[in-house]
Amino acid sequence: MSLLERIGGPDDLKALRPDQLAPLADEIRRFLVEEVSRTGGHLGPNLGVVELTMAIHRVFSSPDDTVVFDTGHQSYVHKLLTGRRNFSGLRTQGGLSGYPSRAESQHDVVENSHASTSLSWAHGIAAGRVVQGQTDRHTVAVIGDGALTGGMAWEALNNIAADSDLPLVVVVNDNERSYAPTRGGLADHLATLRTTRGYERFLDWGKTTVSRTPVVGGAMYETLHGVKKGLKDIVAPQGLFEDLGLKYLGPVDGHDEPAIEAALRKARAFRGPVLVHVITQKGRGYDHAVNDEGDQFHAVGVINPETGLPLEIAGRSWTDEFSEAMVEIGAERDDVVAITAAMMIPVGLKDFCERFPERTFDVGIAEQHALTMAAGLSYAGLHPVVAVYATFLNRAFDQLLMDCALHRAGVTVVLDRSGITGPDGASHHGMWDMTISGVVPGLHLAAPRDGHQVVRALHAAVAVADAPSVVRFPKGTVGDPITAVRTVGAVDVLAEPDAGDVDVLLVGVGSMAATTLTAAEKLEAEGVRVRVVDPVWVLPVSPDLVTLASSARRVAVVEDNVVVGGIGSQVALAVRDAGSDVPVDSYGLPKRFLEHGSRGQVLDAADLTPDAVAASVRARLT
Repeated sequence: MSLLERIGGPDDLKALRPDQLAPLADEIRRFLVEEVSRTGGHLGPNLGVVELTMAIHRVFSSPDDTVVFDTGHQSYVHKLLTGRRNFSGLRTQGGLSGYPSRAESQHDVVENSHASTSLSWAHGIAAGRVVQGQTDRHTVAVIGDGALTGGMAWEALNNIAADSDLPLVVVVNDNERSYAPTRGGLADHLATLRTTRGYERFLDWGKTTVSRTPVVGGAMYETLHGVKKGLKDIVAPQGLFEDLGLKYLGPVDGHDEPAIEAALRKARAFRGPVLVHVITQKGRGYDHAVNDEGDQFHAVGVINPETGLPLEIAGRSWTDEFSEAMVEIGAERDDVVAITAAMMIPVGLKDFCERFPERTFDVGIAEQHALTMAAGLSYAGLHPVVAVYATFLNRAFDQLLMDCALHRAGVTVVLDRSGITGPDGASHHGMWDMTISGVVPGLHLAAPRDGHQVVRALHAAVAVADAPSVVRFPKGTVGDPITAVRTVGAVDVLAEPDAGDVDVLLVGVGSMAATTLTAAEKLEAEGVRVRVVDPVWVLPVSPDLVTLASSARRVAVVEDNVVVGGIGSQVALAVRDAGSDVPVDSYGLPKRFLEHGSRGQVLDAADLTPDAVAASVRARLT
């Protein structure tokens, strides 16, 4: 039996001898490479936290002590050490989640995979236990240096430091990266801490050498020790954290398990909040990951573990279409600039950055700052394009509303991974953006149905100078172009029996246009007259779409957004305001958190398939 097979929980890990820990770490890395290469997932981050996670579970007692992982994509090792070794279905329907999951284990607490939240969670948990007199229970927050670029983390640190009796340990997993290398002033400060260890060595020399000086040696050492704050600012500037009131330990080699354990035991014994700075290497132990300059295998698909190469070559993606269009627009207009929130490669801005580095801003994991900075750039005479995952627009809603829309700023927001993303689950589905965008006055929103329309929509969006514009598209391979048979004003007609009245007007929003076309074929086979349209720009609702609605007995809007407050409800309101009594039916995602699975599986469960839509429309016509 291997060492890993003997680990059914943290107690088994604690029972291992010190000389068994390095072999266990090697086993875990081999397991991760073998299993994640079969399913895809966050490989690089987990290879980097093996010894750190082992040390946490040997020093603390989960679940009595609570471990909170920021973002949670680096929790695979934690899953293994808490008895979950069946990775065969990782990130697939019915299998292990790619993030912590309360349904899986009592050792998992925070499922939200949005970054920079762990310290607030940990502060609340620790403070709540203090209020209840449970001061012997510790809370550990593991946060990466990338997540520390988020403002919410610093709001939490400010409050944590003010509570001097809090039994809370903040572990900074410093690998110099989030998806890509961490940027900004904090990154520079952490880099200084990594490379400057002189203070502790100097103080050790003082204790052993100066103290031996007759008569005055002890006094000299105390004086020297008394000015340690000044020395630290000069020799090892960890004062940034200690000025906040946090005890700082480190930096510690994140692949020296005994050293991490020693630092964590000191932190646990300290009566108050402590920050332990641990230096790790993303992709540790797997050369293909370490040598990947892009993101060190932050997230991979199915790969050959021997070569690190994908087993299937992906087709052209929606992101590729956006990426090329951005470079084209950048060459045409020198006022167009790009902003990313620590996701240069995933959102398709890498090529733009390489071509126009002075016009590209990576603000770190700071979506709120990104949107308000964009408003400022617009005021300064530029047209910013902010590219983020659709789910992360949630974090910047106030800035979109009050900084961009209120000030009529010409800002374009590009939302990648809109709709159902699949294997990353509830917190990554981009299913809320059209609902929250729908309440923003003056906002324009395009949902392209294919790659050609992405290019058209982006060109149109950057031409909007007096309001925010949004372009959304899904994850994955883009399909063949869908050609319009005619255009009615701003609306593309994709299919119709003729130009006359119809039984049903099917409105396909964005990538759901293909679904509506197939549903229409099924209905037409039963004698139902169907017209399929793509509004192109879904917000504000086009008067041309309202006119087309008047020529149908019913309207059905199909979208991959939460049905409550989505485009269907916007169309229904516009039709009613126009004095029409044509009923409008909305087909969208249910208002609940949807589990991980393939995109097709999740859409099928939500009845957003051609068969389900056709059956429902048919039933409502009778």
